[in-house]
Amino acid sequence: MSKAGTETFLAENNNANSELHTGGNDSTQKHINQEPNEVQTASNAHSSDGNVPPTEVFPTLLKSLGEHRDLTFFHYHIASLPVIIYDKEAGFHTYSSVEAMSKQGIFKIDHKSHKLVKSSNEQAPTLDMSITSLVCFQWLAMILLIFIFTKVGRAYKKTKQREPKGIQNLIEASVIFIRDDIIGPNLGGKHITDRLLPYFVVLFFFILAMNIIGLMPGGHSATGALGTTAALALCSLFVINYTIIKEIGILSFLKHLTGGAPWWLLPIMIPIEILSIFTKPFALTVRLFANMTAGHVVLLSLVGLIFYFRTLAVAPVSVFFSIFMYCLEILVAFLQAYIFTILTAVFTGVGMGDHKSEGHTEHAH
Repeated sequence: MSKAGTETFLAENNNANSELHTGGNDSTQKHINQEPNEVQTASNAHSSDGNVPPTEVFPTLLKSLGEHRDLTFFHYHIASLPVIIYDKEAGFHTYSSVEAMSKQGIFKIDHKSHKLVKSSNEQAPTLDMSITSLVCFQWLAMILLIFIFTKVGRAYKKTKQREPKGIQNLIEASVIFIRDDIIGPNLGGKHITDRLLPYFVVLFFFILAMNIIGLMPGGHSATGALGTTAALALCSLFVINYTIIKEIGILSFLKHLTGGAPWWLLPIMIPIEILSIFTKPFALTVRLFANMTAGHVVLLSLVGLIFYFRTLAVAPVSVFFSIFMYCLEILVAFLQAYIFTILTAVFTGVGMGDHKSEGHTEHAH
């Protein structure tokens, strides 16, 4: 570059810098004054050809696994879900949607954590009882099970002595399997089995329905949320300890907390035994959540490879492993429903100890 050309280039740069510091034109100043979240949004925006940047492929896919305040099917918006909030300071509030909540200004969505907070102090409300997308899919599983079992029950009333067919035969075989292979061997007595059979049947089919719905195109797995699996585990915790106390008595239950250790070890054994009561539902919570979430993460990651590399050469390998993973996910959906159910029965049987066989013998006589 010549000396004159160099001087011209430097002069132009100096003019541009002076405009930048003094305000420049309106568009430059507007860009500088953008909020940080707006700049971040602009940097993550889609490219001019409408495609997602490679760095945003996996976050875009994986964010669909969490809870949302809108009900969607693929990228189609179906409905905005209501927001229900209770706070000690602000009181009880209900809104038809997040947009309606934001307009009032008492609460807002934090752009960093994507959680609901109070506008005044950025703190979370006392209790968020909002309807989310995963709650809707739980309701869908409930409606599906009510429909199926109602249909099967009516079929039994009509056919009576006839052999069951179709879905009626499938449900009957499943219930017999739960009774004879899950509850019976672990709880012992027939009276206990018959009394707890409805709970274990509902538990197995409810988890299975939520898992299967999550594998449907456009569906979401409600068991991929810790709140859902924790609620199921708390129900099992209540059933386990209530059944143990009812069968062996409160004195035997308290004696069981000592673990058969000598008196001088009781200060150590009793806290450990109490802790073990709560570690069991915790294990149920994490196991179901982790297995269902991990499968979906792997499946979406395999699909995302096509969009990340933006080449058809990856597509055959990605599709093949995605199909394999999807088949494995179907197996995991059944397996996790079975594991959650049988572990609940095992924990109940272990808590009763030798009393279950005694109760079984007395019942037989």
